[in-house]
Amino acid sequence: DPYTDFFNDSFGDLQEELETAKDEDKKGVMLFFEMDDCPFCTRMKKTVLNQPDVQQYFRDNFRLITIDIEGDIELTDFAGKNTTQKDFAFQQHRVRATPVIAFFDLDGKKVAKYTGAPGTEKEFMLLGKYVAEGHYKAMPFTKYKRQQK
Repeated sequence: DPYTDFFNDSFGDLQEELETAKDEDKKGVMLFFEMDDCPFCTRMKKTVLNQPDVQQYFRDNFRLITIDIEGDIELTDFAGKNTTQKDFAFQQHRVRATPVIAFFDLDGKKVAKYTGAPGTEKEFMLLGKYVAEGHYKAMPFTKYKRQQK
């Protein structure tokens, strides 16, 4: 189950998530923007996020948090501002379709964003390595992915 074996429990304070990521020597925080009844989110959870090697790699490198883009649950953003999940998703990150996978460095700066469900476990692992190994500093993900073939 991705909710117990992939995602971390969160109280909705992204500043606290950054501190935990630093304390745990992670590379950053990954936010998985989703919504109920999203077939692509469901497919990704059933075919990619449930794989033990994916779970291990991502848990070793990132704090993993889900954000419901329709959610009214309160959340504190990376800057300490109180908002709701849906306002955080739509107003701050322009998320209109799901899933969207966004990575933030340990300062709360967005370093990569992927819209849609990666087609395969391999592609999702490449996305994680792209961020964890710092390749985002030198090139876009599409170029990195081409170089890996």
